[in-house]
Amino acid sequence: MRSLSRKRPRSVARQVFVLQVAIVVLLAAGSVLALVLQSRHDVEREALSRSVAVAETFAHSPAIRDALRTQDPSKSLQPLAEETRKAAGVDFIVAMDTNGIRYSHPLPDRIGKRFVGTIEPSLKGHVYTESVDGPLGKEIQAVVPVFSEGDKGKVQALVSAGLTVENVTGVVDKQLPVILGTSAAGLALGTAGAALISRRLRRQTRGLGPLEMTRMYEHHDAVLHSVREGVLITDGGGQLLLANDEAKRLLGLPPDADGRHIRDLPELDGHLADLLLSGREATDEVMEAGERLLVINQRSTRRSGSRTEGMAVTIRDSTEMQVLTTRAEAARRRLRLLYDAGVGVGTTLDVERTAQELADVAVPRFADFVTVDLAEPVLLGDEPTAAAVDLRRTGVSGIRDDVPLYPRGRLIDFLPSTPQARGLSSGKAEVIADLNDAPGWHAQDPPRARAIIDYGVHSLITAPLKARGVVLGVVNFWRSEKPEPFDEEDLSLAEELVARAGVSIDNARRYTREHALAVALQHSLLPRDLPEQNAVEVAHYYLPAQSGVGGDWFDVIPLPGGRVALVVGDVVGHGLHAAAAMGRLRTAVLNFSSLDLPPDELLARLDDLVQYTDQNGEGGGAEGGLLGATCLYAVYDAVAQRCTVARAGHVPPAVVYPDGRVETPDLPAGAPLGLGGFPFEAAELDLAEGSQLVLYTDGLIEDRARDIDDGLDLLRTALAHANRKPEDTVQAVLQELLPVRARDDVALLVARTSVLPADRIAEWEVPFEPSAVATLRAVAVEKLEEWGLSELSFSTELVLSELITNAIRHGAEPVRVRLLRDRMLTCEVFDGSSSSPRLHYATTTDEGGRGLFLVAQLSRRWGARYTPEGKVIWSEQQLPGDGEDD
Repeated sequence: MRSLSRKRPRSVARQVFVLQVAIVVLLAAGSVLALVLQSRHDVEREALSRSVAVAETFAHSPAIRDALRTQDPSKSLQPLAEETRKAAGVDFIVAMDTNGIRYSHPLPDRIGKRFVGTIEPSLKGHVYTESVDGPLGKEIQAVVPVFSEGDKGKVQALVSAGLTVENVTGVVDKQLPVILGTSAAGLALGTAGAALISRRLRRQTRGLGPLEMTRMYEHHDAVLHSVREGVLITDGGGQLLLANDEAKRLLGLPPDADGRHIRDLPELDGHLADLLLSGREATDEVMEAGERLLVINQRSTRRSGSRTEGMAVTIRDSTEMQVLTTRAEAARRRLRLLYDAGVGVGTTLDVERTAQELADVAVPRFADFVTVDLAEPVLLGDEPTAAAVDLRRTGVSGIRDDVPLYPRGRLIDFLPSTPQARGLSSGKAEVIADLNDAPGWHAQDPPRARAIIDYGVHSLITAPLKARGVVLGVVNFWRSEKPEPFDEEDLSLAEELVARAGVSIDNARRYTREHALAVALQHSLLPRDLPEQNAVEVAHYYLPAQSGVGGDWFDVIPLPGGRVALVVGDVVGHGLHAAAAMGRLRTAVLNFSSLDLPPDELLARLDDLVQYTDQNGEGGGAEGGLLGATCLYAVYDAVAQRCTVARAGHVPPAVVYPDGRVETPDLPAGAPLGLGGFPFEAAELDLAEGSQLVLYTDGLIEDRARDIDDGLDLLRTALAHANRKPEDTVQAVLQELLPVRARDDVALLVARTSVLPADRIAEWEVPFEPSAVATLRAVAVEKLEEWGLSELSFSTELVLSELITNAIRHGAEPVRVRLLRDRMLTCEVFDGSSSSPRLHYATTTDEGGRGLFLVAQLSRRWGARYTPEGKVIWSEQQLPGDGEDD
């Protein structure tokens, strides 16, 4: 930069250098003087502190109390004091009695003489420091008391320690060269720093003098006041140092605003004044000043430590951008509302909840009150018919709860004159800017319409809720707080909002329909009424999953001979395919149980069926297959009080004994149905009368909040109760384990065992010879007469004759006969052969073959089952007076 003047006066940098050097010299001299004085003060203070410390240490020494108890304390205290003095680095340690007579002194001839100093405060138990003229010269000393017993005893003696002023001054003199050297170094560094600063200033000012810099400032000032951007400069105290012409124009400041405090300028808006005084940085902050919209930027001008020295503020007029900003903000709010609606509406597949979510998302950002009215069939999962249907108010939301609109749950029949009815018929949304001027809407319910208007509701948008071209209902947006009525832009937003929500509500409607169909199918496949039998007392519970019905099932199947089969199963998955697969398995179990198979053999045949179904594609593909099903099959014999259990990948049962003890039997797990190649094993449990067998599916014990072991522990805790009815057991288990929203089906079956009384059982061993048949007939008739069943004597004689004769002729030893009187009269013939009897129709020329045919005609039902020892042929007859089952 070249000079603005031909003459070159002394530069600003040179003047600043001279001034800085003079200031550094003065500061260095003052620092030396202050350091010398401070050093003297510090040394004296250190001397006092050391004197007090040495005197207190010596006074608390146990040796001084021992010496004071002797007749000549000086003999012991003098060498002790001298040794301590030399070690502590003090000039003297004097021990004395309470009258001030010395026991020790560095000058031995001073022993026995009175101490020079003040001892009265120390006699009262205080530590006293002072400066006196003593035997060694000017002394700085401390006097402390010696107590007879600790710090609270009587003052027994005094101890004084200190240094002479001569020695203290000597220490200061030794420090003086260091102080002077340090000050000289500081002066040199300060001068060098001043030279560097002056050199830097000379480089920054290009060697300009005061006149040249004045001219430059004038040029800069001219530019500052000619720009079309306001500039303000304030100091740290809030005083306005500079305001250019544009700033005064934009803010309406008076010409004399410079130099005044920000709070003294009433023309400044309060928010702007707060910003200028806050000291914080601001970037493109928008503020209103009258009718203008200003963009403010604020930065600090200089910082000293953490304190802001001043602020520089620039101001731009963006009033013309206000309209565009308002439109952009409105568009942003609209997009945000639509985004929130896309995220917040349809979070579940529940129609009513989805309607409520639509109402909630629009309040208060779009409307003050929102009501959603759906056609009654939609709530049931169906599509509304073309005929006019009533609407039910399903969703209601608002900024207050006392608005006189129709409440939630109200069934509404809109008149044709109302905008809602017009929207339902035309499928188009409609805006009512002023409800006062809407006679068709008033006609629906004049008293309520007047109450709504008096409440402050003044504008309405009604939009039909549509999906796939079908109108499902209508959504009403009401405005009361905002004085402006709804306009066409609001109508467009309402249509888009309702259109998005319509898809979610239609999805929920379709899910409701599918869920209802699945539930209906599953309930039709589950047992409605459990069959009557005396072997066990049963209570049961079934709960579909929240996300959809699954494949859990249970069953109670009466078996001949006072036995009953208990079944619980689970098909993996949810929906119609799981319910259908469950129905297949339940039917198969019912059919196989009619063959009276052992539990392990029944599961093996069921496993073969599942494999066949999956391999031949009859399961409906990947979704309809049965692979993954589990089952538990148990047979309880009320005569033997024994339960035989086998399971195919199912959770084990629980047994509650009559005393309340709970056990989970260690049963062979078995593979899930459909895997094949794995044998099933059965286990036998001896159950006392009154024991409870608890069968369940994994949905009862598994939950996201706990693992299966915790669920089993909770189950055992809920079951641990003696002498409880099955219904009470079910309630206790559900209360303890059932989740609020089950993610899987829950099936629970509780069976309390009974025993067939001994007086209802008759059993005989049969000799293996034909002549024994007549004897057994006579014995059986006597037992029937004893039971009051003489009406069955003839038929029972024929049945026993045929069955015993077949056992002796075609079977093997041993042969045994058993009569059971339960709900039926059961005749059982045991033999050691495993040959299977067959029923066939004899011709007129056949001499035999009619025995089993007669048994079948005389019995309600008959059959055979196999045991480890052979087989059993059984027959059941209806008891007299009992009607036939439907």
